[in-house]
Amino acid sequence: MAEPRKLPGLDTPLEQRGRLIPRFNPDPDAFGRFAERFARYMGTPQFLFYMTLFCIVWLSWNTLAPEHLQFDPKALNYTLLTLLLSLQASYAAPLILLAQNRQDDRDRVQIEQDRTRNERSLADTEYLTRELASLRLSLREVATRDFVRAELRSILEELSESEDSAEPAHAKRRKDKKARAPRTQQIPRVTPAAAERPLEDGRA
Repeated sequence: MAEPRKLPGLDTPLEQRGRLIPRFNPDPDAFGRFAERFARYMGTPQFLFYMTLFCIVWLSWNTLAPEHLQFDPKALNYTLLTLLLSLQASYAAPLILLAQNRQDDRDRVQIEQDRTRNERSLADTEYLTRELASLRLSLREVATRDFVRAELRSILEELSESEDSAEPAHAKRRKDKKARAPRTQQIPRVTPAAAERPLEDGRA
């Protein structure tokens, strides 16, 4: 009785089978750049103009030229032109899809970078907001200009009051008396010569 064949475990790698067709591994970046250039060129007015001109020349030659010179006669409904246009469309569609996939990949990377940049900007904004809040709280404890002026004014008033109280009492009373005393007209002093002068005039 034949023994059952043992299957390799999951941890055992499979043997590489021989390939009849060689594997084609082009440079994805170079091929992608070619696909993008081709797709970008197909979306330009120049491509549309040249394609229209090509079709007009093809149809005109195979319609108006002598029959022995026609290579795609009208009797066969321009079979060769139809085949060429079909081949062009069959190759253009995958190239356009490849270019679109590369653009989607770039957009995805750009979106990730934008998200990272936005998160960093949000973190910076929150940090600056916290710093501004702390500065406002610290500024409340700092003496402002108006506060310093008010304090200086109160100190000057206290100094003036202390100077007034430090003066002697009698000097203060003297100042008060001088301030309250009415101003009297000074009487000129009469000399003996001036006193005798009117009497002499009367006698005369």
